[in-house]
Amino acid sequence: MAQSAVVIPEKIYFKIGEVCDLVGVQPHVLRYWETEFPMLSPQKNRSGQRSYRRRDVEMALRIKELLYDEMFTIAGAKKKLQVEAREGTRLKIVHPEPRVAPLPKPKDDNPSLFEDDLELDDLTDEIEAHTESSVSLTADQRHAIRALASQLLELREMLKRPPESAR
Repeated sequence: MAQSAVVIPEKIYFKIGEVCDLVGVQPHVLRYWETEFPMLSPQKNRSGQRSYRRRDVEMALRIKELLYDEMFTIAGAKKKLQVEAREGTRLKIVHPEPRVAPLPKPKDDNPSLFEDDLELDDLTDEIEAHTESSVSLTADQRHAIRALASQLLELREMLKRPPESAR
C-alpha cells in the first residue's frame, strides 16, 4: 500500500486541520504522535493553537509512512527516525508542479507582447499557435483567447503610460 506523493503548499505555518488533511489522519492521532515522537513538535501560537511548520508536516508524513505503509510499531518507528536523523537522511520534499506548462521562449521571429507594432490579430494567432496541434479550439475558446489578447494589449498600453504622479 504505497503512499502517493503529497504536495505540501508553500506556506510557513499550517493549522492542525490542514496537516490532518495533508497527512490523512484525525487530529487526535496527530496529537498522540506529538506525545510519542519528540521530533514532531509544533509551536503554539498566542491563543494556544498548534502551528505546524513545513518540517513538522514532512515529519508527520514520514511517521504515517513508517506506521501505516511499512508497518513499524511506534517504538520501531521512533528508532528508525532516530537512525535517519543521525545519518542525516533528508525527508522527501515534494514541490508543487506547475499546473500549466510554460510557453516556449519567443524566437526572434515571433512577436513579443511589448513590441509596438503588435496587433490583436498577431497576438491571438501567437496564442493559438502555442496550443497543442491535436486540440481544435471551439468558437467560445477562440473568443476567450481574443478577449485575453485584447486585455493583454490594453495592459501593455497602461504599462507604457507614465504614472499619474509623474504627469
